Amino acid sequence: MTRPIVVLGDSLLDVDIEGHAERLCPDAPAPVVDGRSEHRRPGGAGLAALLAARDGAEVALVTAIGHDASGRCLEDLLAGRVEVVRLPLRGATVRKTRVRAHGRTLIRIDTGDGWARGAGGDGRDPYRMSHGGLRYDLAGGPPGQGLAGERVAAVLRNARAVLVSDYGRGVAELCRDLLRDLTVPVVWDPHPRGVPPAPGCALVTPSEAEARLLCAESCDAPDRIAYALVRDLGAEAVAVTLAERGVVLARRDGRPVRIPPPALVTGRDSCGAGDRFASAAALALAGGASTEDAVAIAVGEATRFVEQGGAAAVRLPAPARRRATAPRADVPPAAGPGSLAGAVRAAGGRLIATGGCFDLLHAGHVSLLRRARALGDALIVCVNSDESVRRLKGRGRPVVGERDRVEVLRALECVDAVAVFDDDTPCALIDRLRPDVWVKGGDYSGREMPETEAVRRAGGEIVILPTVPGHSTTGLIAAAQAAS
Repeated sequence: MTRPIVVLGDSLLDVDIEGHAERLCPDAPAPVVDGRSEHRRPGGAGLAALLAARDGAEVALVTAIGHDASGRCLEDLLAGRVEVVRLPLRGATVRKTRVRAHGRTLIRIDTGDGWARGAGGDGRDPYRMSHGGLRYDLAGGPPGQGLAGERVAAVLRNARAVLVSDYGRGVAELCRDLLRDLTVPVVWDPHPRGVPPAPGCALVTPSEAEARLLCAESCDAPDRIAYALVRDLGAEAVAVTLAERGVVLARRDGRPVRIPPPALVTGRDSCGAGDRFASAAALALAGGASTEDAVAIAVGEATRFVEQGGAAAVRLPAPARRRATAPRADVPPAAGPGSLAGAVRAAGGRLIATGGCFDLLHAGHVSLLRRARALGDALIVCVNSDESVRRLKGRGRPVVGERDRVEVLRALECVDAVAVFDDDTPCALIDRLRPDVWVKGGDYSGREMPETEAVRRAGGEIVILPTVPGHSTTGLIAAAQAAS
C-alpha cells in the first residue's frame, strides 16, 4: 500500500456565487449581482489536500470538522478523494462565501467560529474523535493523549511527507508536538493567527507579509528575512513567496536564492495559490527532490494554478459520496462506455475521457488516471487496439495485448469504463462519447493535438496534466532488454 502524504490543518468550506453585475442598487452605491451559479469546494487544509490528491498522491487529511450543515458538506466534498482523520470542532464550521462577477470578487462573507477543541482553551471539555465507524471519547487534553492521539500519531508515522496547513484555528497547535522526531519532510505553511512552525521543518512557506510577522528582527529585504527565519525557526529552509515575483529561498547551508515564476501572471485571482505552492513542494520533497528543485516545481505549479483561474477554477459539481453512485444508478455493472456516458449526462455529471496505448502499465499511467478521475464524475479510458499500436509504435509493440491491457485498466478503482479504438486517433470515439473533459498527459503547450477539433465539436475542453518524471513504457522495455 502506498504511504500517504499527510495534510494537517484547519479545513474550511469555500463557496463562490458567480453572476453578472450590470447595475447599482437604487438605495445604495452597491452593485446588484445577478447570481447564476454556486460552487462549493474544500478550503484551507482541505483545499491543499484536494490539490495533492489531484496530483495523484494518496492523501490523509487530519482536520477538525463540525457536525453542522457546512461540516457535512465539507465531509462529502472530501469523501472518496482523501482519507479524513477527523478531530472535533468547538463551534460552527467556518464558511467563506465570495460573491463574484465577471471573474472578480466583490465581497466575501465569513461565517462560523469553529476552533479545534482543546486548542486555545482550558482543555477541560471532553471531546470525541471519529474515524471510519469508530468513535473515540477523551476526557480532555490534546490529541497527543489517548486513542485519538494514537490514531493521528500512527497516520503521521506512516507518512511520506507532512504538510501543515495552518489557518489559525487550532489543529496545528493541537498536533504540533506529534511532529517531533519525524524522519520524513515536514512542510509548514504558516498563518498570522497560527502557532510558530515546529523546529526542524524541511521547509517553511510564508508569504512576504507572514514572513515579516514571524521575523524577530526588522529586515527590509525578503532574502534577509528568509535567512533570519531559517535561524529563528530552526528550519532547514524557508521559502518566502512574493506573488508574481516568485520566491526567495534561504537554506541553512547556502546563500538565499531567487526563483522566478516561469511566466508573469498579473490581474488574476490568486486565491489558493499558497495552498498549491505548499502542496506541490511537499509532494516533490516526498519524491526525493532537493529543496531548491522542490521549490522551483512548486513555483511553476502555483503559477499555472493562478493562470487557470486559481481556487475559483476548482469545480466539484456534486459531493463525492453522491456522485460516486448517481451517474451510474441506471447502468448495470457490465455496461459499455456509451451507456455510462449517457448515464453521466442524464444525471448532470461531468464526463472525463483520456486515451493512449497503456502498454506495460506503470506508476506514471496510474498517477495520470487518478488525477483525471478527480476532475469529474466518471472516467472512460480510450485504448489503442493492437493493430493501432503497431502502426504507431512499430514491430514488437504492444508488449501486452489489448485484452489484457483492458482488463488491467478496468481493475483500477479510478477507471469507470474502457473503450478500444482501431484508428490512429480516438477522434471518432470522442464524437460518440462527447466527454466534457479530454485529458492529455505531457507538455502540449503551443501545438495542436489531433483530438482538439473532435473535443471542440463535442463541446468539451482539453486539460493537460504533467506526467510523472522517470516513468515511460519505452524506458521499461529498454531496462528489461538490458537486464536479459
